[in-house]
Amino acid sequence: MRVVFMGTPDFSVQALDALVRAGHEIACVYTQPPRPAGRGKKPRPSAVQARAEELGLEVRHPVSLRGAEEQAAFAALDADVAVVVAYGLILPQPILDAPARGCLNIHASLLPRWRGAAPIQRAIMEGDTETGVCIMQMEAGLDTGPVLMREATPIGPTDTASDLHDRLAGMGGRLVVETLRDLDDLHPEPQPHDGVTYAAKIDKAEARIDWTRSAAHVARQVNALSPFPGAWCMAEGERLKILRAAAGPGEGAPGMVIGEGVVACGDGAVEFLEIQREGKRPLPLAEAIRGRALPDRLD
Repeated sequence: MRVVFMGTPDFSVQALDALVRAGHEIACVYTQPPRPAGRGKKPRPSAVQARAEELGLEVRHPVSLRGAEEQAAFAALDADVAVVVAYGLILPQPILDAPARGCLNIHASLLPRWRGAAPIQRAIMEGDTETGVCIMQMEAGLDTGPVLMREATPIGPTDTASDLHDRLAGMGGRLVVETLRDLDDLHPEPQPHDGVTYAAKIDKAEARIDWTRSAAHVARQVNALSPFPGAWCMAEGERLKILRAAAGPGEGAPGMVIGEGVVACGDGAVEFLEIQREGKRPLPLAEAIRGRALPDRLD
């Protein structure tokens, strides 16, 4: 098919690669404009733009799609379908209507659960035992369109957002290729009204660990916010990021270190599996505390 691809972050790149490998013609790639990044705050292209340019594809990065000129330029691509993956702009109705077969979205949850911006993190944070990918026909509402294909994957007790991100990105690329292959035979399934939840954008204020909460809650918080923004606590003046953790039994005052990398919570204890000390790179616990043990209490 002749495809317009619309995506921005790393999560979207595997889908672009999958479409190219499958032999689809990529008419154009739409992505967010370059953003200031790094110490020099120089404009840096998105992950999708960088990959598209490597593949020799045309790239456009309008700041909006609401203008008549941009909409006409999009329609002139004469696409069969648009594939949208974490693009970052609202698509107005003229854009949704332009491709002959409409716009398909790769969404990283089992809709209608976790519509919105942060489905991977919210699924872990709320203790879901599975998540997945849906290929959805886009309409004007926020992730409300009918689902063409879906596939589930379990969430393990120590899976982080990074783990799920990589797994779901690969699933999404494979599933959208299967969707395009079978599009004539698929029957869109309307989303049920029951079970709708919204995955609000992650706020950095959610990252501070409260040791009075249960170990299960703290472990989910840690794993959901890894690698960014990273759940954190204070260790004798040092800001300590916890990047992977497991909940288990244990007793002690909340915040007390009761074993090697084991911290008491309001109910149970959390075992650190990977941490990042201030100014250092992420490391497995044993390496991170070699020669420098954790203090007796964390705040």
